Amino acid sequence: MALAVAIQMDPVESFDITVDSTFRLGLEAQARGHRLSYYLPRDLSLKNGRAVAFARGLELRREAGNHFTAGPGAEVDLSTLDVVLMRQDPPFDMAYITATHILEHIHPKTLVVNDPVEVRNAPEKLFVTHFPQLMPPTLITSRKEEVEAFREEHRDIIVKPLFGNGGAGVFHLKPGDENLGSLLETFTQLYREPVIVQRYLPEVRQGDKRIILVDGVAVGAINRVPAEGEARSNLHVGGKAVRSALTPREIEICDTIGPVLAEKGQIFVGIDVIGDYLTEINVTSPTGIQQIEAFDGTNVAGLIWDAIEKRVGG
Repeated sequence: MALAVAIQMDPVESFDITVDSTFRLGLEAQARGHRLSYYLPRDLSLKNGRAVAFARGLELRREAGNHFTAGPGAEVDLSTLDVVLMRQDPPFDMAYITATHILEHIHPKTLVVNDPVEVRNAPEKLFVTHFPQLMPPTLITSRKEEVEAFREEHRDIIVKPLFGNGGAGVFHLKPGDENLGSLLETFTQLYREPVIVQRYLPEVRQGDKRIILVDGVAVGAINRVPAEGEARSNLHVGGKAVRSALTPREIEICDTIGPVLAEKGQIFVGIDVIGDYLTEINVTSPTGIQQIEAFDGTNVAGLIWDAIEKRVGG
């Protein structure tokens, strides 16, 4: 069954074809005979109650420096398509939220992956708080006094913006570090939202594991090991991806959250686990497909498209 698929994404020119998950999803769609188009988030509009986008036909290929061909742009009524993949990178800001409201007008007649209502209700660092038994000690607050009390209790802490992404703005404050007051002042100037504070997990030196779940079922994982002298394990700030299997605790975490993700229409999700603790549930634009496929040969993109085709065909 050939599907008409639009991808809402960042500029295709910016793809790193060796690691980009959106690129891999597009290649898999093409291999299955689906027809691709794409548009940028700013090209999405709501016109007299219709969700429309200025979109271009898209052909992808794994050729460095020549990885795509785009057709001429034209307005497309998204309700006439079978699938829209919401794949632009966060930040999870009002522009992102507005896009979910617009796409809500077409879902589920046109399947939006992931479900835009549930994406809107599940920002990474807040959705995870519904599973407190799986998390490290965590505080979300705007009050300096509460942060100071949390630090007094746990000593070694991580402070980060509530709606940040990609490791941006993540600070590790060791006991005795005198920068907490200045850091909170800076965060107050930069963000209107509260900060998130967590007990530092020294297990991060052994890696921050990314686990991919498809329709609530774990299908693969990679471990991201931070570079020497770096508190963050994100790959684009120097973290190294290494082969990994799931531990019994990680299986327990996936079994706990998986049914909830499936019920909420979250087809493609990436969770982050450090040691025995779940730290984030990524539903906006998860990554890690190509790294997992390279290590263990699992066709993760194929499993995602199997789940999409089942939803559309069912």
